[in-house]
Amino acid sequence: MNLFSEFLQAIREAVTAVAAEQGIAVPLDLSRVTAEPPRDPSHGDISTNAAMVLNKAFGKPPRALAELIAARLRPHPEIETIEIAGPGFVNLRLKPAVWPRVLNGVLALGQTYGRSTLGGGKKANVEYVSANPTGPLHVGHVRGAVFGDALAQLLVETGYEVTREYYINDAGAQVDILARSAYLRYCEALGEAIGEIPSGLYPGAYLKPVGETLAREHGHALKALPEAEWLPIVRARAIRMMLELIRADLAALNIRQEVFFSEKSLH
Repeated sequence: MNLFSEFLQAIREAVTAVAAEQGIAVPLDLSRVTAEPPRDPSHGDISTNAAMVLNKAFGKPPRALAELIAARLRPHPEIETIEIAGPGFVNLRLKPAVWPRVLNGVLALGQTYGRSTLGGGKKANVEYVSANPTGPLHVGHVRGAVFGDALAQLLVETGYEVTREYYINDAGAQVDILARSAYLRYCEALGEAIGEIPSGLYPGAYLKPVGETLAREHGHALKALPEAEWLPIVRARAIRMMLELIRADLAALNIRQEVFFSEKSLH
């Protein structure tokens, strides 16, 4: 059930009746007529723009047409009051008895309430979070994760075929900075005193496990290589471990994306 769809149909029927009264050729194009919540809740429960989008077809000022539409809607058994507002909005206030009916419908539909076939199986790609793989997620990333996942699920519930995507920004200068920062932690894991992390590098302790892993995997071998050779090795390991950290954070939110797409693969 959809209360707004129900009243949209009632509004369309009222418009059609007014058109017949006025000798207006039918069928009218009613595709732009809406029934939705007013921006200001004090204006009622449902508002329609019918008079403003159809006034040219009727050859009447919007407010005059709104009065005619309102007169047709007033006998509706579930409408308590109707007011004309602004340039010609028709605002409906529903009778209290409507809401238990709506609630009973929600309870009867259970988990299927709100689902529809609106999307018609169209494909939709929702890309969200996509934090640079240079460290753990922060609260801003988490907000985007929750919002994006809710949007993706809303599309699923309304009939779209949805892919949830994380775009990995692994081709820019930031991942080289990550690699150099991890290399310092690698040297530290080998027992070297690295002192204060230089400005421009990532100082977070979250890179210590990366350095320790590199030390276990490569021993002192990376120390014998020039930067041009060790950089891609360290970068790949650091990105992989950061993504594992990010995936774990997302899993803690029960968010799982089907596609992790690498920017580097585009270049």
